[in-house]
Amino acid sequence: MSSPFATPHNADLIDDYYQRWLANPAALDAQWRAFFEGFSLAAAGTAPRPAASAADADTAKAEKKQARVDSLIFHYRSIGHLEAHLDPLGPPSPPEPRLALAEYGLAEADLDLSFNVGHYLSGGAMKLRDLVANLSRTYCGHVGVEYIHIQDTEVRRWLQSRMEPVFNQPAFERAQKLRILRRLHKAETFERFLHTRFLGQKRFSLEGGETLIPLLDTLVEFSPALGIKELVLGMAHRGRLTVLAGVFRKNYAFMFEEFAENYLPDTVAGDGDVKYHLGYENEVETTSGHKVTLRMASNPSHLELVDPVVEGKARARQRILGDTARKKVVPVLIHGDAAFAGQGIVAETFNYSQLPGYYTGGTVHLVVNNQIGFTTGPREARSSRYCTDIAKMIEAPIFHVNGDHPEHVCMVAELALEYRQQFGRDVVIDMYCYRRHGHNEADEPAFTQPVLYRKIAAHPFISELYGRQLVAEGTLAQPEADALKNEYLAGLEEALAKVKKAAQDKADAKTALAGSTARFQPPYSFAPAPTAVPRALIEQAVRGLTTLPDTFRPNPKIKRLIETRAKTLTENHPIDWAFGESLAFATLLLEQTPVRLSGQDVERGTFSQRHCVLNDVETNEKYSPLKNLGAPQAQFCVYNSTLSEAAVLGFDYGYSLDFPNMLCLWEAQFGDFANGAQSVIDQFIASAESKWQRHSGIVMLLPHGYEGQGPEHSSARLERFLQLCAENNLQVCNLTNPAQIFHALRRQMRRDFKKPLVVMSPKSLLRNPAAVSTLDDLTAGSFQEIIDDPAMPSEALAKDGRLILCSGKVYYDLVDQRTKLAATNTAIVRVEQLYPLHTERLAQIAAKYAKAKLVWCQEESQNNGAWSFIAPQLETLFGRKPLYAGRDASASPAVGALALHKLEQAALLQQAFSV
Repeated sequence: MSSPFATPHNADLIDDYYQRWLANPAALDAQWRAFFEGFSLAAAGTAPRPAASAADADTAKAEKKQARVDSLIFHYRSIGHLEAHLDPLGPPSPPEPRLALAEYGLAEADLDLSFNVGHYLSGGAMKLRDLVANLSRTYCGHVGVEYIHIQDTEVRRWLQSRMEPVFNQPAFERAQKLRILRRLHKAETFERFLHTRFLGQKRFSLEGGETLIPLLDTLVEFSPALGIKELVLGMAHRGRLTVLAGVFRKNYAFMFEEFAENYLPDTVAGDGDVKYHLGYENEVETTSGHKVTLRMASNPSHLELVDPVVEGKARARQRILGDTARKKVVPVLIHGDAAFAGQGIVAETFNYSQLPGYYTGGTVHLVVNNQIGFTTGPREARSSRYCTDIAKMIEAPIFHVNGDHPEHVCMVAELALEYRQQFGRDVVIDMYCYRRHGHNEADEPAFTQPVLYRKIAAHPFISELYGRQLVAEGTLAQPEADALKNEYLAGLEEALAKVKKAAQDKADAKTALAGSTARFQPPYSFAPAPTAVPRALIEQAVRGLTTLPDTFRPNPKIKRLIETRAKTLTENHPIDWAFGESLAFATLLLEQTPVRLSGQDVERGTFSQRHCVLNDVETNEKYSPLKNLGAPQAQFCVYNSTLSEAAVLGFDYGYSLDFPNMLCLWEAQFGDFANGAQSVIDQFIASAESKWQRHSGIVMLLPHGYEGQGPEHSSARLERFLQLCAENNLQVCNLTNPAQIFHALRRQMRRDFKKPLVVMSPKSLLRNPAAVSTLDDLTAGSFQEIIDDPAMPSEALAKDGRLILCSGKVYYDLVDQRTKLAATNTAIVRVEQLYPLHTERLAQIAAKYAKAKLVWCQEESQNNGAWSFIAPQLETLFGRKPLYAGRDASASPAVGALALHKLEQAALLQQAFSV
């Protein structure tokens, strides 16, 4: 049955359409015309109507004209932005034909008539002439607003109540105007200083978009009044240095030192990064005396990739501050126009902005709209009118504003921040500006945009335009304006002179690092972590995981599963992988270590193995045993994510950075889905410690294993992670039993250093009766990087013996093959952690099996898996080249046909024992 045409939920829309129908029926489609015609007929009834009197005719005429005025108001609100003067390099926009009086059956003669303006300015009467002028000032000036796409009437009315009474015109006091001018001068002076003192060096200047600095300053200044304690910012490289200097108040001397050609920071570990990618933190004092903490996330050149990372960092900061209302910490994302429209991660981040597991209370998005991307113009960069149209997917209000009018920009900034605090939703400011230089300072933009850059070269600086305005309106005299212009230059010269001095003491070096986001930690160690737990704790965890409320009615299969798990205590029933993972979570929670698990379908698990959230079969009410362990515990958070990899992994990574005391895990539906987040893995997870000295304990669970499921669901691309490994940056594991995942997860939280953990998690092993552990395995021992063959005696194999090294699921296939062949002279050793490789332990294995033939066996193709990574290391440790047993090199990770898969699997197993 189809939905009703008219419902209470779309009453406001119907009202708007009715006004349009009254004004011009042809403006609506046939379905709407039929609806309103039928409505009118029903309202009129069937009784004969008396002839209309002259007074009735005048009333009807007035009512019709009133309806046309109502429609005019609606259209100014809806499309007035098309007539706004937004481009600082262009003339005012031509009149929008759809806003002409004639479009609504109105004429010049009607301008002096008074009409009821309805919701506009809280009702009352107004002459049409004044109404049109006010509407034009409000919606067609230097600010253009898109908000009619918002379905919530309350939100639209709130925006109208903030914009229409003041006609979208700023009304700042003198002190505020001078502060805006000072911020413009500070930005422009800093940029010109760098340009003249460090010729030819890249800095990705903000010139042409300097109004960003007073915009950000306004957000900082306005924050205390709205109860905001922290702003977490993310931005790409353009303008970053000026933002750090002008808003974050980063030390000038240290910034100039970074420009020195022989700059070698002996205070920083790792490889470092270019100066315009580095993060920074500072607490700044506002003019009201309140302090606001500013945090700038480190960012690679993948322009929008920082967006979800900032969201995760903001959510973590909200948790740390106990900000459950999400009003004290606000994420602010600064975008470029081409990247905002062009990079898909923007849409991914928007998509989860209102979801429980990723909600941060709304983000303030600032688009520095240079109207160009490198050399590509808007017509080549997007199919939509505005670069911000993507934000309409979540009904975010969008404020387009001319960057050459800084007061309007700052007014919009205050409104946007207030909106975010009021409704907890995203808001977008699209600041039209230009790029005074090329993509970087060494680039020649006139090669591709000669006309545009002649125009830019002749265009005055923003501070000059604004200074003239303030002098003209009498806010300040010309000598005062000239003095303001020069007040920052002396400080820059002094800082540069300090840097040029040959000697700087150690105190200066420490000052230089102040505000840096770098964190330092002990080096990686193979020393066993205390991951075993007391018997009483594990028993408490088992009871908590297997006890349901009396009123809860689980699925019968789930009930049997829980009953089986309960037998772990009563009958020493073996523990499978999923229960081993749950026990790791439960024991950490009982030890007051919180856990966050996020990803696609993680509540149940892709393979119906986890079931950490249960559903009542009668009411669908949810119940999570991990949140109800029957004792004081830390918080357990589990969220089924959107069908996204990059943005969700980026969020969880950002969360892990700022809340390191929480075990943060992200699980891919299948391991190969991680390639959708490859840029996050490459640019953040694998390299952030070396580039920015930022450490993360994020855990990636990537289902991996060859079971005949085809090319897309077999391989988590182990080889790619191993290729990224260096300087102990990652931990890459391919585990074989539940005790190992138990100890590996607990180890993440029980060492004095943090490293990302990448786990090739199992699929078929989830239910393999051989891949089990016991409670004793959890109450004793620790994680084992290398597992020797338990079937082999302590003495070495005979000269004709065989040592097979492997990793992951293929171990169980090899054990079955050994039994089938009765190959008692073959040892099978598991490399559970491929990186960092425990070479000392492996050397012990090499000594024990010194005379045996050495074989490396893997399920993956020869150009995939661990072979290329581990073969040279085995040759060094064992003193001989390993033989290879596995699939041939292939372009695709796996075959599509199950029968062919079985043939290949049988062949590699046979090869392992015969090569």
